[in-house]
Amino acid sequence: MSAPDIRSAKRPDPDQPMVDVADYVVDYPIESTEAYDTARYMLLDSLATALMAMKFPECVKHLGPVVPGANLPGGARVPGTSHELDPMQAAFAIGTQIRWLDFNDTWLAAEWGHPSDNLGSILAVADYLSRKAEREGGRPMTVRDVLTYAIKAHEIQGCYALKNSFNRVGQDHVILVRLASTAVATAMLGGSREQIVTAISHSWIDNGALRTYRHAPNTGPRKSWAAGDACRRAVTHAINAVYRGVVGYPSALSAKTWGYYDVAFKGNEFQFERPFGSYVMENVLFKISFPAEFHAQTAVECAMQLHGAVAGRIDQIEQVVIETQQAGLRIIDKTGPLANYADRDHCIQYMVAVPLIFGRLTADDYNDEVAADPRIDALRAKTVVSENPRFTQDYFDPEKRYIGNSVQVFFKDGSSTEKVSIDFPIGHRRRRGEGIPVLLKKFEAAMRSQLPSHRVKTILNATADPVKLDAMPIHEFLGFFTL
Repeated sequence: MSAPDIRSAKRPDPDQPMVDVADYVVDYPIESTEAYDTARYMLLDSLATALMAMKFPECVKHLGPVVPGANLPGGARVPGTSHELDPMQAAFAIGTQIRWLDFNDTWLAAEWGHPSDNLGSILAVADYLSRKAEREGGRPMTVRDVLTYAIKAHEIQGCYALKNSFNRVGQDHVILVRLASTAVATAMLGGSREQIVTAISHSWIDNGALRTYRHAPNTGPRKSWAAGDACRRAVTHAINAVYRGVVGYPSALSAKTWGYYDVAFKGNEFQFERPFGSYVMENVLFKISFPAEFHAQTAVECAMQLHGAVAGRIDQIEQVVIETQQAGLRIIDKTGPLANYADRDHCIQYMVAVPLIFGRLTADDYNDEVAADPRIDALRAKTVVSENPRFTQDYFDPEKRYIGNSVQVFFKDGSSTEKVSIDFPIGHRRRRGEGIPVLLKKFEAAMRSQLPSHRVKTILNATADPVKLDAMPIHEFLGFFTL
């Protein structure tokens, strides 16, 4: 076969991965009851994390219009606030709220990420369209519609993450938030299959953000608004494709020299483990007990179990030994000074030290006041982290998707605690029965921290019946969460 003529200006057919995403978004019927049930809990959990983030001024300052006064009456609203914004800026705000505390759902594979980040785009576009439809006598978008788009966004992001490691080429996982959100937002706006492909091509041409803001020595709070930024960009691409008729770029991935594969992916094409369906939503991991980077969730749980045995002997500890997965070792094994909140919630040593000392790990425990306790850094300095190959193997097993850790404490007198090992956290699919009641308590507590009691009662009544909730116009449901 002769080599392609790279001088030819003839436009090729669109790259197959872009077509496959568009076909899935347009044609695939979601028939899984488990996926819808899980998506419903995901929506409540994400709204909980958004409301919890309102306690933090550093988050709140990002949530308004892009410049003072740039409000849009009748636009998309932001939970816990009175803002009404254009859907692009609302997508940024909601995505930022959901991600701020590192407490929303998670997906772990060759790439990592948080599929509910896509709700930034989905809720902003849905609220905008549903309110517009109500004003114009059209059909409002329902909660069920939102769940369907969320299942598909989860699936796109998660299936790409199974075999394709963007972190290995230095790019941040929010590139997949932008991809998934671009696809579903374009469909929500009424985009055709061709317009979805067009919007996706623009998403890939954006390339990706560098992961440097997630790792030492540069870890910082941009990681808390990076997903919001991806959501905003996704809605921009969707609006441009549907309302402005921009042209697409059919070989955005495969073009020699200038395409994404050659520029950013070392010349490799994407690989896929399975076709798109509803697998990701059914298997998504909830962060329920601890606002902590997910690779450390079971480590924190282990430390909580050991708290009673070590709390009175902190000054007698010789060494803390943590065994984790390969991914945990790469992402959150961190020594030396920790500069800020974002540094601390991505340090496994910190996330284990706090529960060993205090018997808890809350969002407030990453603040400067708690971090100033000298016992935390003293314990971090005594902590050794290593990979357990079995944890790594189970992490990649598609039938398990475990996130195992173990913790053991050794004392100066030669004694030690038991070695506590936990294969998967309470938010795992295999612990749904145990986890969902805790998730619902998290949801109610978050609402009570930000909303008046009569509003909380209304929301609890609305969410108690899944059939009635699914049929509710999304703008009515989201209206319960605004001020």
